[in-house]
Amino acid sequence: MKSDALRGHLDALLLATLDGRELHGYAIIEALQLLSGGALDLPTGTVYPALRRLERAGYVRSEWSTVAGRQRRTYQLTGAGKRALAAERTAWREFTAAIEGVLGGGPWPAKA
Repeated sequence: MKSDALRGHLDALLLATLDGRELHGYAIIEALQLLSGGALDLPTGTVYPALRRLERAGYVRSEWSTVAGRQRRTYQLTGAGKRALAAERTAWREFTAAIEGVLGGGPWPAKA
């Protein structure tokens, strides 16, 4: 998938991936890949700065933990993040409905 197509949607994708889950960074990348059927294969250099930005905005919180002797930073949504995700989902539905109206190939309305 073209990276230009993701512009403006990365934060929403990350918030949605964390919805109801607590994941470390690499697990987020894997989940995005899995949920997108392999279409989204984002580099760590894209995902980690976005996670830090979401944390500074108060949408995500993180904490360090040790798993199998390794330090991992796990992320989860905050209340503000859940509200932001709900707003993003509403905006996405409105956007895709409008685009589908144009690109969907349906019949033109009758002329008056």
